[in-house]
Amino acid sequence: MKPAADQARSSAENPDGETRLKITEIFRSLQGESSSVGWPTSFVRLTGCPLRCQYCDTAYAFHGGQWMTIAAIVDTVRAHATRHVCVTGGEPLAQKGCLPLLSALCDADWRVSLETSGALDIGSVDARVVRVVDIKTPGSGEVQRNRWDNLPLLRDHDEVKFVICNREDYDWACGVVREHALDRRATVLFSPSQSELPAAELADWLLADRLPVRFQMQLHKVLWGNVPGR
Repeated sequence: MKPAADQARSSAENPDGETRLKITEIFRSLQGESSSVGWPTSFVRLTGCPLRCQYCDTAYAFHGGQWMTIAAIVDTVRAHATRHVCVTGGEPLAQKGCLPLLSALCDADWRVSLETSGALDIGSVDARVVRVVDIKTPGSGEVQRNRWDNLPLLRDHDEVKFVICNREDYDWACGVVREHALDRRATVLFSPSQSELPAAELADWLLADRLPVRFQMQLHKVLWGNVPGR
């Protein structure tokens, strides 16, 4: 019997030794979040995530999917004819092949962003990639998974996202922004948890407190609802 490491390697490589990734879906839509909101974008959703946030809207990406080579992924994205590409999950960095995939997409001259939970190291991500890094609030149920060592690695073109479930989450997030001077490191995004906090309420808090962050809603859900592949 092969050692466990060899078994894992064989499932992530094709017979020619080419890196493969487990892909839940690749689709074309409008970017619904981040500073690129509204742009036609190709989304590459990787399968698997080590976190279980209580408000997760992509639990269907925890399991299943199909193996694809990086070349096949690039070809599929190219057929969508978009300028922007977003690699998301799940948690894309949970697959080692994510790093070479990001570089391959950048090499093909797309504007590439990465949506990551903030629980894994972002230090090896290609410098050309816009890293959209979650900071998990207490209301997520996964606050203990935050990798605080990621914050000093942020660059001007990166973004930090807080999903706010309630007033306690908001006050906590405000404290984190101030403590780490996040608005001086990257763009900071505050989003309401769709089923838990009215968007207008969060907007009112931000205006009242004059916090240097950007309010956002999930545009794709406003347009189409919580539908996979949109």
